Amino acid sequence: MAKLESERELPCPCCGAVLTVDLNLGRIVSHEAPANPERPELDHAHRILAEQAAKRDALFAQSFEAEKNKGDVLSRRFEEALKEAKKTPASKPLRGFDLD
Repeated sequence: MAKLESERELPCPCCGAVLTVDLNLGRIVSHEAPANPERPELDHAHRILAEQAAKRDALFAQSFEAEKNKGDVLSRRFEEALKEAKKTPASKPLRGFDLD
């Protein structure tokens, strides 16, 4: 696109993009996005998707193992609490009007 005399290229102070502004119209005519080194290349999309799938599978396997062992952990905690309850005698709880 041919550049007119009334057009000026200005860098954006926030993102570093280059804006072409037409001074006669008072509008932005074009916009060039800045180079982003963190943007993944489409050539590596298959690898990125495979890595994300492997991460999801690993998290699912970890969660599955935790759920399998959850019953054993809860039963052990219940048995320990039952032993503690048998050690201490059961007493009637104090209520506010019992203290009067």
